[in-house]
Amino acid sequence: MSPLLEEFKNNKARRFELGDLAEHVVEFSSDQHGSRFIQQKLETAAPEDAQLVFDEVLPAAHALMTDVFGNYVVQKFLANGTPEQIDAIAGELKGHVLSLSLQMYGCRVIQKALEVIDEDAQCALVAELEGHVSRCVRDQNGNHVVQKCIECVAPAKIQFIVEAFYGNVLSLSTHPYGCRVIQARSIHWVLEHCTPEQKSEGIMDEILREATSLAQDQYGNYVVQHVLQHGGEGERKTILQTLAGQIVLLAQHKFASNVIEKCLTYCGASERQIMIDEMLGKTDENEPLQAMMKDQFANYVVQKLLEVCDDGQRDQLLTRMRVHLGNLKKFTYGKHIVARVEKFVASASTAANSAGIEPAATATASEGGEDQDDARPAAGSAETGFGEEGDGGEDDAQLSSSEGGKSGGGGAEAYGASADVGEPAVSAS
Repeated sequence: MSPLLEEFKNNKARRFELGDLAEHVVEFSSDQHGSRFIQQKLETAAPEDAQLVFDEVLPAAHALMTDVFGNYVVQKFLANGTPEQIDAIAGELKGHVLSLSLQMYGCRVIQKALEVIDEDAQCALVAELEGHVSRCVRDQNGNHVVQKCIECVAPAKIQFIVEAFYGNVLSLSTHPYGCRVIQARSIHWVLEHCTPEQKSEGIMDEILREATSLAQDQYGNYVVQHVLQHGGEGERKTILQTLAGQIVLLAQHKFASNVIEKCLTYCGASERQIMIDEMLGKTDENEPLQAMMKDQFANYVVQKLLEVCDDGQRDQLLTRMRVHLGNLKKFTYGKHIVARVEKFVASASTAANSAGIEPAATATASEGGEDQDDARPAAGSAETGFGEEGDGGEDDAQLSSSEGGKSGGGGAEAYGASADVGEPAVSAS
């Protein structure tokens, strides 16, 4: 540590300015407190002072890009620098895009650059990833760069990225990092930019074909949920047709139960009736609904069904449920259903009367077993299960949800710092 940096950190009485850092800018940029100081000063610095800092940063740009604190200084110039400074940094990226994309701090600089440079410069940088897309998608840092490419670069310029997914959708969708790209970016790209013929030949067709396998995967289930929520009616119908005949089984699966809930939420009334018919079974003696109401995952599916179905379907379900309510209170998860039915009775007495539910037959949720809420514990959604866009870094961990009561766990929750410029998120050791 130089005497100047030591004085900066220990002498609180002295007011430092950027001009005081001459010949020490790189050292300060690599220090937690020095980096923060430079970033803050650059926001209001006179052009000549900012240029003095930049002149020292540029020769060491590559080293700073991969530094835990230095990368923020480089990002600050990309976000607030002059066009000439931005172009100069973009020039330093050339030839190093792949290595930086795979590095925990360099990937943030690449993402920021893609947000601010012009189209020609974007294309030059993105072209360096051709032939390495699969590697990047499966990397904890590189996957964020691929997402940013799809977000920021003109579709015609990144066709090679999407084509790299063809034939690999299943493996990528079930990968902790690959699923982020398939879900968060590629589906939107397909829905917005592909013709029907391209969809059938590419990503969407593979997702629809593998819907059953994906629904049961801790990561792939989010991809199917995303299509159900953001896709068209045709995609939703195809998914339901693929899952039909397995609705009850999938509803009792930790991950697939979330997909079944999304089917109930976003499919039409006729498709919902197909699912209800499967749950009710052929006869009263062979009624899957009874087992579902007691299941740790399927009970949430039944609750969702009661919430989204129309009045006629709800009456049909409540009529069947009535005979089981007295017994359900003995089961931990069955109590969830009892509590939900009670809410319908309390809020809509006419619906309860039409369903034939007598007050005496409605068990209370507090009787028997353990007390539990009737709502599914929070789990990652199809929209946000994969962390913030542009995330990346050493804290980019994949956490699966805990066992018991949660379904759809395993959604990748990103804890890395975002690519946005800000104060360093990592404390100095």
